Amino acid sequence: MYSSISLLAAAASLLTLSAPVLSFTSYANDFIDPKLILSKDFSNVTVDAQATILAWADELAAEGPWSVMNKTYAAPSGNKHDYMSWAPYWWPDCSKVGNTTELTPQQIWVTCPYVVKDGQFNPDGRTVDDVGEFDDIANAILYNALAWALTGTSEYSSRVAQYVSVWFLDGDTAMTPNLNYGQMQRGPTGQNGTHTGILDLKCMAKVVSGVLLLREGKAAEWTSDIDAGLTNWTTSYIQWLTGAGIALEEKAAPNNHGTFYYNQLAALQILVGDTTGANQTLHEYFTTQYQWQIAANGDQPLETARTRPYHYRAYNLAAMITNAKLGEYLGYSVWNLTTGKGTTIKDALDYAITLSPGNETADELWPNVVAVGAVYGDPDGSLSNYMSQHAGSSYPSDAQFLWNQPFSDSGFVAASKNASRQRWCCPAQWYW
Repeated sequence: MYSSISLLAAAASLLTLSAPVLSFTSYANDFIDPKLILSKDFSNVTVDAQATILAWADELAAEGPWSVMNKTYAAPSGNKHDYMSWAPYWWPDCSKVGNTTELTPQQIWVTCPYVVKDGQFNPDGRTVDDVGEFDDIANAILYNALAWALTGTSEYSSRVAQYVSVWFLDGDTAMTPNLNYGQMQRGPTGQNGTHTGILDLKCMAKVVSGVLLLREGKAAEWTSDIDAGLTNWTTSYIQWLTGAGIALEEKAAPNNHGTFYYNQLAALQILVGDTTGANQTLHEYFTTQYQWQIAANGDQPLETARTRPYHYRAYNLAAMITNAKLGEYLGYSVWNLTTGKGTTIKDALDYAITLSPGNETADELWPNVVAVGAVYGDPDGSLSNYMSQHAGSSYPSDAQFLWNQPFSDSGFVAASKNASRQRWCCPAQWYW
């Protein structure tokens, strides 16, 4: 007889060999109900997506572990444990400072006034890359947890336990539970964090998805000490997130910033077991910001007004969908909840797919198309046809195709088993 371990290993090998997989990409955000994955009730059309998940888990693992201690420069507090990032659209204006050729970069950061250029990334913004480190660890936790759930292989769950311990728990490497220095604008008056810095940790929803998979799946490597330690860290961070002035500014933001704030808070409340608080958080969003985010024609005016409207519509859609998925996990269904203009999340998607991306990246919208189609249905095939025409044969191989089901593969899985697939989806900058 074959052991269950050998069968799981064989299954993992078959998944890895089943098809060429897509290069890794980071979605704006997502939340996955662990019951959906742990049930293993998957359609045959998701086999390529499963292979992609395993490949992405290994690809990410080769880059870790991650820590706020990896940055070259400490926050103004002098403590490298303090998370720090720089506002991406702020640029130095040294015209009145004197001979700028004599200023080092470090002197420019504190001496020159900084001005905002919306939508234009300052290329030195990632000199301090805590935001990139967190985006990587959130994805690594999610995909290694998914890989463990698919295969039962302890290597994946051990990785998740290590990543969580290094970023959140280990005294030598852990992050202080606040964002007091997130998205600093720099210059003489910009040495503290701003409300936009809260957006940096929006992908806590991915972290929570991964943790719930190990917790509810009873992974041996997810110990009670790790679980208790993460719960304690998260409890402290929630206190900051619901009490700090800049955090409350972000909560009040009417656009994608506010939407992502609710993603983060509700997910963290779920992690610590505060389901009542999470329900209240989501109810607050859907009765406040959401009510005015989608116009009568399905447009999102606050996102359209930005310098990259196609991107920002897709971005806020991802956040709205994530809030709806969090609500569904809690038994709070909002998919058919209408805004003050009588519109729904699907109306926002239906409008967005009619628009040309122009010079922007077309594929930012595609994960939202599949997610919406999986929930609302696609009786006339319009959404799967859209994906077939715009994304081509690659889309059933994308990781999110596993958990956004049912959705048609347009016959590509069977027809293109041996075809190579190119990377699609989101750009490197899924921020702000």
